[in-house]
Amino acid sequence: MGSPIVGSDPAGGEGADAKASPQRLFTGGERPFDPEDLVMASGQDITHERLEWARQQIEQKGAAALERYLP
Repeated sequence: MGSPIVGSDPAGGEGADAKASPQRLFTGGERPFDPEDLVMASGQDITHERLEWARQQIEQKGAAALERYLP
């Protein structure tokens, strides 16, 4: 068995006061995404026109096209 991670005990045991932080945070641009993801992130319904717009945005801006819509 592995050792417990400090601050991860939901019952409030050892390390409960320490703040647990994720190993990595992802905004979305670090992972592969497709035009449908960009359209949905922009809050729009998926249509052929919006998919074409998303393809152009991805081609021109790369990951920044998606990152602008994510927190």
